[in-house]
Amino acid sequence: MESYLLTKPTLAVFADRLTLSAWKSPDFSTYSPQRLKTEILSGLTVALALVPEAVAFAFVAGVHPLVGLYAAFIVGLITAVMGGRPGMISGATGALAVVMVALVAEHGVEYLFAAVVLMGIFQVLAGLCRLGKFIRLVPHPVMLGFVNGLAIVIFMAQLSQFQIAGEAGDRVWMTGWPLATMLGLVALTMAIIWLMPRLTTAFPAPLAAIGLVAGLVIAFGIDVPRVGDLASIEGGLPSFHLPMVPLTLETLEIILPYALILAAIGLIESLLTLNLVGEITGRRGGASQECIAQGVANTVTGFFGGMGGCAMIGQSMINVKSGGRTRLSGIMAALFLLLFIVAASGLIEQIPLAALVGVMFMVVVGTFAWQSLTILPRIPRTDAFVIILVTAVTVLTDLAIAVIVGVIVSALAYAWNNATRIRAMIDVREDGTKVYRIEGPLFFGSSDGFGELFAPDDDPDRVVVDFMNSRVVDQSALQAIEVLAQKYEKRRKSLQLRHLSPDCHRLLNRAGQLIVDSEDDPDYGLAVDYSVKTGALGAGH
Repeated sequence: MESYLLTKPTLAVFADRLTLSAWKSPDFSTYSPQRLKTEILSGLTVALALVPEAVAFAFVAGVHPLVGLYAAFIVGLITAVMGGRPGMISGATGALAVVMVALVAEHGVEYLFAAVVLMGIFQVLAGLCRLGKFIRLVPHPVMLGFVNGLAIVIFMAQLSQFQIAGEAGDRVWMTGWPLATMLGLVALTMAIIWLMPRLTTAFPAPLAAIGLVAGLVIAFGIDVPRVGDLASIEGGLPSFHLPMVPLTLETLEIILPYALILAAIGLIESLLTLNLVGEITGRRGGASQECIAQGVANTVTGFFGGMGGCAMIGQSMINVKSGGRTRLSGIMAALFLLLFIVAASGLIEQIPLAALVGVMFMVVVGTFAWQSLTILPRIPRTDAFVIILVTAVTVLTDLAIAVIVGVIVSALAYAWNNATRIRAMIDVREDGTKVYRIEGPLFFGSSDGFGELFAPDDDPDRVVVDFMNSRVVDQSALQAIEVLAQKYEKRRKSLQLRHLSPDCHRLLNRAGQLIVDSEDDPDYGLAVDYSVKTGALGAGH
């Protein structure tokens, strides 16, 4: 893992990288009028979709709706300016809310603010240590399962909008005419989004659909649930607020586990969103920068009464599909959201939830990897299993756990496949020397199979092991070679090793007797340590 020695020159170079290049503010003077219009309207569309999501996730976390709305504004604004991928949208998310609810229930919202601050610090440290690059280890089947599971989660989250308050104060499902009206408006919204791009691209289809359906509902006084039925979004500007918690080790013990979990979930979801948006926009890189941006955003949010957040894949897809490609769309989404809170709450609260549900349903249709259903019978069974597993775990638990499970299963499958590839081609020379030409990687998974390739009792007095078509990967592999050498030594037979890397030359404690130098020896590195005193091979440092 690459790390920084925090000397003054290094800090200067690092600051130069981040401040002068990566985080250079956008030059809006270079935007064409058409681009400006597209970015601003995309931001408005996203802001409208953010309102019910932020309110709903605040309810999930057990906090006031404004706590979720302030988080959506602050996190969205800072990540739009500093994030690793223009076009991404961040805010309060359900994946974090389900973790926060236990902390809020047991200790109160002030402890949540403190945990969000610590969460942000952890994310900044992850970015400085370049941990974001490890998102490259997520295999494609995991990504397919992730987006499929995410689409199902987004769909299921919208179903709560088809519930109304019952006589006993509980939530009951709509029936009869109210349900038919709601479904009709959702279908109308989806139809407008589907049809509009075929008529004109001058206006984002989701925004047009929200405007037309809202106008229809307001003009005819149609009785359907509206944004204001969730909660009032009226409020003022967020103010600076130090978390009111005692500065003790006991407080740290309470918030530390939550902060670590929140930081991990937030980064995983944000980096996966970064990859997904990158595939659509054709941009790469920015993982570590996104980690730092998310960390700064959450740290600031915790000091301004917000519940924290991370990248939102659904809203990011709305932004990208509406034409948002630069930082301006994310900035405008955050500013519009603040405007709704401060000055336009009465108007926004009149928007029918059916219009926003229709927009999110279209996001579901666009997010789900439909081609994954057709390729399942044609791809390796392990990959098909990983796609289904990650999809199921995403729906049943959360996105972060699903991705971790998928990566572990994929890694185990890869290790097993490589472990079974170790084999030897055997030749006997005219002088009676037996040559084992090893093929396949030699590592912890194949070290036992490697030992089973040889027959020290039956072999002649002179044996050569050729690693031309193999690679010695780790300490377990070196130990397997040591054990093999000891077996032949006990039988007083000569064993020579060919085509090993210089690292292996130095690290095998029988180097002078066993290894034959060759001009075509490989030059790869091996991160292990050799103890001169004991002659033992140890783990890498």
